[in-house]
Amino acid sequence: MVASLAVIGIAAPATAQTATATLKDAGGKEVGKADLTETPHGVLLKLSLKGLPAGQRAFHIHAVGKCEPPFTSAGGHFNPGGNKHGMEAAGGAHAGDMPNLFVPASGELIVEIANPAITLAEGKPNSVFHPDGTAIVVHAGPDDYKTDPTGNAGDRVACGVIMKK
Repeated sequence: MVASLAVIGIAAPATAQTATATLKDAGGKEVGKADLTETPHGVLLKLSLKGLPAGQRAFHIHAVGKCEPPFTSAGGHFNPGGNKHGMEAAGGAHAGDMPNLFVPASGELIVEIANPAITLAEGKPNSVFHPDGTAIVVHAGPDDYKTDPTGNAGDRVACGVIMKK
């Protein structure tokens, strides 16, 4: 006989909140996907990219859930705390600041990165699901981790709106 967890006094695990973003380049070609999962310590982003130019690239969570080329529609970095930009800046970082990506010559990259400054839980100040939504943006160059407000990361080369799964 198999007993249910509730019958023997053990709570069933809660289903984790999840989200996704499909990243496209300015020509509308899909160049990646991000799967986001709420954890007890923030959000885990599983990013899979293909077809991007090799090199060091900045990526950030941006404050608006719009991805109209050249992706300035995504607004600035997600920054509900009003902080300065960059992990190396006094008074930084934005909630949407992320470490640089290193895209290999193949143009394909799979990486997992935790962001403890954001949440998928609605109604919280640092939720990516605020009324304007949010987007993931990949930039042409690396983030210098200190120049406010953008990190001198260059043009926006890919964008994907974060959507609930």
